[in-house]
Amino acid sequence: MKIIKNLFRNEPVTMVSFLLAIFSIFLVPFDKNYIDYINFKTLGTLLTLMIIMSGLSGQGFFRKIARKLLGKVTKLRTLGLVLVLLCFFFAMFITNDVALITFVPFTVEVLMMANQKKYLIPIIVLQTIAANLGSMLTPIGNPHNLYLYDLADMKPFEFIGMMLPYALISFVLLVVITCIVTGSHTLKVDDVKSDIQIGYITPQKTAVYIMLFALSLTIILRVLPYYIVLGIVLLAVLIIDRKNLLEVDYFLLLTFIFLFVFIGNMKRVDLVNDFLSRIVTGNEFSVSLATSQFISNVPATILISGMTTDYKAVCIGTDFGGLGTLIASMASLISFKLYGRLPGSKKGKYILTFTGFSIVFLIFLIAAYMFIGY
Repeated sequence: MKIIKNLFRNEPVTMVSFLLAIFSIFLVPFDKNYIDYINFKTLGTLLTLMIIMSGLSGQGFFRKIARKLLGKVTKLRTLGLVLVLLCFFFAMFITNDVALITFVPFTVEVLMMANQKKYLIPIIVLQTIAANLGSMLTPIGNPHNLYLYDLADMKPFEFIGMMLPYALISFVLLVVITCIVTGSHTLKVDDVKSDIQIGYITPQKTAVYIMLFALSLTIILRVLPYYIVLGIVLLAVLIIDRKNLLEVDYFLLLTFIFLFVFIGNMKRVDLVNDFLSRIVTGNEFSVSLATSQFISNVPATILISGMTTDYKAVCIGTDFGGLGTLIASMASLISFKLYGRLPGSKKGKYILTFTGFSIVFLIFLIAAYMFIGY
């Protein structure tokens, strides 16, 4: 019982997805069609990227880059911009979850070192929003982008072109709001330079992971099949860093599998399928955005994409849908958990700050969507 309680507390989306899948099985008993529900390419590509990013993060690769960028910081405004924009740009390539797991603890370390504890909440909140917004630009920025990219059979530059205007607007807003929040306070250079010279744990492993990441891009470019690249990555990691395989977030993969089963079964229940299709058709953007607020954007993507073929509207809606409530994106919950572990953390203030900033960004992006369209 304690194990189940801990699972619901630590992996709520996975557990709810599991219950939905079980419920759907009572409506549509197991048969040979179940295997067709699963998008193995999405799961294989996602697992490949998660293994590589976990390895690079474990080798200190991203923290090393961050420390080098902070080498000449003398103002709080510059420090805030570097910390926030690190999440924005890195999330495009290492996913929003990994960006926050990597840089939020680093931010806590740096701000404490610089005696700027009072800026922890606004900067971590802005980092979280930055990661959610930066990740929407690329197919590999977050899991639901990758899923829709494959489902819609888009080209890489087609996807980037679709999201680029919103990413640019987000970048400008992040810069402006971060500058307003941090002001022009001057820091002592030594405050943020004392631990900059840390190196990689194992340079050779880091180099291998970088090569594996380059190889993984061949899946996105549709040059090599996902199963060949995944096989190479698994073999390489088993040889050089097998402990890394224990650090991968397998619950995310389980969430996808459970949701694939649930949606696959719901599509076979005519009454449910017809009802949901009527709601979604013509309202893909708004329904995607609204649904994300309550079940987070990954489950919302899989649910709504099963009821429409307007995948672009679903993609934009769920990417924007990562803003708003704290549960709209699992990445946002990661930051909240990391902040909540700090002594003296003010969780209520954090939630209010996050919600306030999120709504501001959401208003601007919705207005841009109404003006730009796709």
